[in-house]
Amino acid sequence: MFLASAHGSIEAAPLAHAILAGDRAALARAITLVESRKPEHQEKARRLVQLLMPHTGKACRVGVTGVPGVGKSTTIDTLGANLCGAGHRVAVLAVDPSSTRTGGSILGDKTRMARLSADRRAFIRPSPSSGTLGGVAAKTRESMLLCEAAGFDVILVETVGIGQSETAVADMTDFFLVLMLPGAGDELQGIKKGVLELADMIAINKSDGDNRPRAIAAAGEYRAALHILQPASAHWSPPVILVSGLANEGLDILWANIAEHRRRMEAAGELALRRGRQQVRWMWTMIDNGFRARLGSNAEVRALVGDLEKQVAAGETSPALAAEQVLHALGS
Repeated sequence: MFLASAHGSIEAAPLAHAILAGDRAALARAITLVESRKPEHQEKARRLVQLLMPHTGKACRVGVTGVPGVGKSTTIDTLGANLCGAGHRVAVLAVDPSSTRTGGSILGDKTRMARLSADRRAFIRPSPSSGTLGGVAAKTRESMLLCEAAGFDVILVETVGIGQSETAVADMTDFFLVLMLPGAGDELQGIKKGVLELADMIAINKSDGDNRPRAIAAAGEYRAALHILQPASAHWSPPVILVSGLANEGLDILWANIAEHRRRMEAAGELALRRGRQQVRWMWTMIDNGFRARLGSNAEVRALVGDLEKQVAAGETSPALAAEQVLHALGS
């Protein structure tokens, strides 16, 4: 059982111990802590993550994206259940769209993932994206580390799939899976080149039954599109496969590809390099966020920014000069 201080707040060390012991309630509370925007909670969250860092890094981190309706949640539910049945412990960080006006979230992933929700070897955590670029919750990285420390060896991150910037999830996972719908044509034309460049694998979902012929045709189109792109790694060419999350077809092949990708990346030393680069980029993201937080907390700087925005919009001050004035004010 984790301990509280005299003020009723959770202390980092006992909470870390409870997480390492596999306490699911402690894990849930810890994720709530890292998601909190309160300064005192953020400080404790940083200490907690630092304590748990030596116990992280062993899990397979998989990002899953695709347009709404492609069947992400169903596929993750079936794949996760298969993995749990094979002895894995699976954590799903499902990021739901937040209201742009209220910041609220549907958070319905536990309903859509009925099989995993009932499995004690699985842990599902829906989190509001809160408008974060790419639809990925701001604290998903820390949540992944907490789940790894709790003993989950497969982390699946389901993105909103709003098409803004999948770079965010690709930059925090080891493997980036893009789910597509059968039928090339219009669907292929609507794919952003950037998504194909990020993909470690494309899986045509809902490829069972009458959809099979269209799925086969679509797979050929996607393979042709990938063929003209330079692979991100000399050790891996992104495959295109057919799956059905609902019918549980092709998911064994899907996971076999993920496992083979990890084997190759580890053997070439690319996995460690990729994660190292991700950590450095995340550091700079946190620095940028810190500067923005300081802008909002300093009344004088906030007023200066407001005036400068008006001057820039009116063409009276250049953006470069305005930015320099804001940075100078922050440093003074």
